[in-house]
Amino acid sequence: MTTTTLTAPPATATGRTRDHGPDAARHRRKRILNWIAVHSVALALALFFVLPFVFVFLTSVMSDGQALSGDLWPTSWHWSNYSTVFHTPGFLTWWRNSLVYAVLGTVFTVCSSVPVAYALAKFRFRGRRTAMILVISTMMLPPQVIIIPMYLVWAQQFHLSGSLWPLIIPMAFGDAYSIFLLRQFLLTIPQEYIESAKVDGCGELRTLLKIVVPMAKPGIAAVALFQFFYCWNDYFGPQIYAAQNPGAWTLSYGLESFKSAHSVNWNLTMAATLLVMAPVIIVFFFAQKAFVEGVTLTGVKG
Repeated sequence: MTTTTLTAPPATATGRTRDHGPDAARHRRKRILNWIAVHSVALALALFFVLPFVFVFLTSVMSDGQALSGDLWPTSWHWSNYSTVFHTPGFLTWWRNSLVYAVLGTVFTVCSSVPVAYALAKFRFRGRRTAMILVISTMMLPPQVIIIPMYLVWAQQFHLSGSLWPLIIPMAFGDAYSIFLLRQFLLTIPQEYIESAKVDGCGELRTLLKIVVPMAKPGIAAVALFQFFYCWNDYFGPQIYAAQNPGAWTLSYGLESFKSAHSVNWNLTMAATLLVMAPVIIVFFFAQKAFVEGVTLTGVKG
C-alpha cells in the first residue's frame, strides 16, 4: 500500500505564497496612472510657458493685414520682417548700447562684489554681522526712493544726463544682491583651503584670486547672469537718464518707441521683440548648468 504525500506550495520570504496577481496588477495600474498624471502636469506647464513664444514667433512672420486678424497660423511666411526691423533707424544703435550696458555692468558688478563677499564670508572682524545687515537692508530700499537725488547728482554735478554712464558707474562699487549671493556661496568653501594657502605664503589678494575665485566659479557665473539679464532688460534706468538722447537708448526702451512708431505693424513689433529676447535666451541656454549649480549651492550654508 502506497501513501501519497501532499507538498505545500513554496512560500516566499515573508511566509506568503507567490500568488499576488491582483495586487501586482493594481500596483502597476497605480504606477501608470501616477506617471500619466505627473507628465500631464509637466506637459501643461511646458505649454503654458512655450505657447506665448510660439504666438510671438508666428505673428512676427505674418503680413501686416494678417497680424491684426484672428488667424493663428501665417498664410504666407514673411521672413523679411526681421531685415526690416534691423534696418529701422536707431535699432542697431540700441543693440550696441544694450550690449555695452550689459557687459560693462556685469564686469563691474562681479569685480566689485567678489572682494566684499569674500571679506564678509571669511574675515573675522568686529561689526561683520552689522555690515552684512546693512548690505541686506539696502536691498529693501526701492530705487524710486533715491532716483531724484541721484539724478540731480549725475545731471548737475557730473553732467552725465543723456547717457548710460550714471547706470554703469555705480556698479563698480558693488551690488547688494550680488554681494549677498556670493557671500552665501563662499561660505560653502572649506576654511582649510584658505588656511593652507596662507601657510604656503599667499596673501589675501592672492588667496582670493588663486584659491577662492576658481572654486567659486558657479556662484560667480550665477551672479554674472543675473546682472547681465537685469542690465539687458532694464527699462526704468534708461528711461530716467537717457530719454532725451535717442543715441543712448537701449533695446528695452527703444522697443517701446518702436512699438509706438509702428502701432499697426504688430508683425514688426513681434519680430523686434524676438530679436531683443534672442541674446538672453542664447546666453542662458549655454550657461544654465553653471547658473543652476550656483543658485543651488548658495543656500547650503548660512
